[in-house]
Formats: sequence, structure tokens, C-alpha cells
Amino acid sequence: MIPNTDLIKFIKEARKRGFDDYTIRTPLLKQGWPENEVECAFNALKKKAREHLSFKNKVIIYLNNDLLKMIDKRAKKNMLTLPEQVEDILRRSCLSMKKKPLVSGKIDDLLVSIFSRQKRGKK
Repeated sequence: MIPNTDLIKFIKEARKRGFDDYTIRTPLLKQGWPENEVECAFNALKKKAREHLSFKNKVIIYLNNDLLKMIDKRAKKNMLTLPEQVEDILRRSCLSMKKKPLVSGKIDDLLVSIFSRQKRGKK
């Protein structure tokens, strides 16, 4: 089955506005869209997304809605996309950390120190 292009555009736009797939799918089905057409459109988008992923550089994080809104607001202020803003935050966090070798050799300890909310610097 060929996915409906209007439906795909609608889903993409809804995702840009911050809606998750469940929140998008439910009203479409209630409005009478055939389930197979809706699933076909979502599957087409998943397939397209998988083609562009580089799993070596992939990081998945789950953020609550309030934090996501704050980061999105900051991204717009910086004229970045949300993924670009998250990447920038991670990059800056890594760069701000003093360059010293891991003594213990535990990567988990390094990641905790990078993303810790603990205040650094002189008092």
C-alpha cells in the first residue's frame, strides 16, 4: 500500500509541534481515517528515519515535557533545531570538563561527572 502523502505531511507537522505518535494517531482514527492507512503512513516515516540513522552516533534520551519545552525555547532563541541544541549542550558540557585521564577507568563515573548538576569552580 502506498502511504497517503497528505497524512504523512500532517504527521510530520504534528511531530514538529511536539505531539507524540499516540496523540497524533488517536484523533486520526476517531475522525474516520482507516487504521491501515494511518499505520502505513507511520511505517513509511519510520522506514525513512531508519535510512538516515547512524547507529554509531545515536543517543536516545527521554525528557519530561517541561524540560523539553525549556530546551526547545532555548533552541529557538539560538536559532537551532531541538536536536542541534541538545548536541550543543552535550558538546559544551564535555568541553567544559577539565581534560584529565580517567584514573579508575570507569566510563560511568566520567559520564556522571560530565552531566552532574554539581556546581564546579571556585567558591
